[in-house]
Order: sequence, then C-alpha cells, then structure tokens
Amino acid sequence: MPDFDVASLDLRVEDLGIAFGAREFRYRLHLQGAGLVAVTGPSGAGKSTLFHLLAGFEAPTSGRVLFGGRDITHEPPGRRPLTYVFQEHNLFAHLTLFDNVGLGINPALRLDAAARAQVSKALEAVGLAGFEKRKPADLSGGEKQRVAFARALLRKRPLLLLDEPFASLDETLRQDMGALVQSMQQSAPVIVMMITHDRSEIMRIADRVVEVRDGAVTFTGSTGDWK
Repeated sequence: MPDFDVASLDLRVEDLGIAFGAREFRYRLHLQGAGLVAVTGPSGAGKSTLFHLLAGFEAPTSGRVLFGGRDITHEPPGRRPLTYVFQEHNLFAHLTLFDNVGLGINPALRLDAAARAQVSKALEAVGLAGFEKRKPADLSGGEKQRVAFARALLRKRPLLLLDEPFASLDETLRQDMGALVQSMQQSAPVIVMMITHDRSEIMRIADRVVEVRDGAVTFTGSTGDWK
C-alpha cells in the first residue's frame, strides 16, 4: 500500500439517514487517523447498513459522508476511496487465485510484469505463495478469505471495510486471520473498519470501537474505554 497523507485519513458521517419501511437509521461518526476499528453491536442493529451507506450500495435520504474532506455521499461505489471485503469472499470461481487477486490492480486483468510481481507478492504476504494456479473451489474458507485480503492489499485504498470476515471460521483460524488483518493495517496508514460480535477478538486486535444500537452509533472511542 502507498503512504497516504495521514491528514486525509478522516472519515466523517454527518447525520446520515436511511429508512426501510418503518425502521429508521441515522448515523453520526468521526474517525481520524489510521487504526483498526471494531464495529460491534447486536444483530440487526444497523452495522451492515452503515457499511452499505459508506460503500455506496445504499443511497441515504439525508446527511453526508466525507473522507479526507471530500464529499463522497453520492459517488458510485467504484469511485470511493475504499475496499469492501464481504463475508462470501466475492471470488470468481472460474478464475485462478492469481487472476482473482490481479483484479485488484486491473479489472480487465491487463497486467504488465511489475503488476504480476505485485500479485505474487500480495499472495506471499497472506501466506499463499505457490497457490497462484489454484481455483477457489480448491481452497478452505480461511484460504479464500486470505485471497480476498490479498486483493484488498492491491487495491490500495485508504479505507478498508470488513463485514464479519471471520464469521464462518473456527477459533484457531479466527485468531490467525485477526493477526493477519492487524499486520495489514500496521503495514500502512489506513483505516480498517471490521464488523465483529466477538469481544475477545475486539480486545485482542482493535484499537478503537464503534458500537451500533437501534440504527445509531452509541459509542466511539478507544478499546480500553469500551465497556
């Protein structure tokens, strides 16, 4: 990942609202500076809805999203300064791991020698060196998630959204993948926001916590101050 201007690592969510039927969601949030931010709260509280608004998958009825002072509220998902890693990994079954990761550099897979070297380096960084020619069907759940993280590394965006990335993994793999995400975040100044329900995971790898309840942010602060 490139070195981003630390001053630009400033996410502001200003009175961002959306409604689904009678259910209303309204978010206010300010995150400044690099770090790993755990987003937690009860099921159905609105965590994924917040992520979908940040990513541009849902259109708000009010409010704004700013990143680095730039209003991205109405920008399409592909133009926003973020990468979204889904629970389902979002890998293409017909492509090799090399090509799945290469999509992070060029959606048309037009890769020169330097770009191909970056793909191999990203796979090595997540512990998948030598897996380039395999297909997603040949992988375990943890390995698929590693491929998704390798692609995220190459997208080089300053905000990374992880939507319960370890939900289907056993405890040992959860810890391994948590350490990997922590390492990814520490390798460059980026904001990583990760939805998780696991308190021990939050205390182990996150430096900040955002708690969501009843469609609103009810706590933002350091992990040590979260109760």
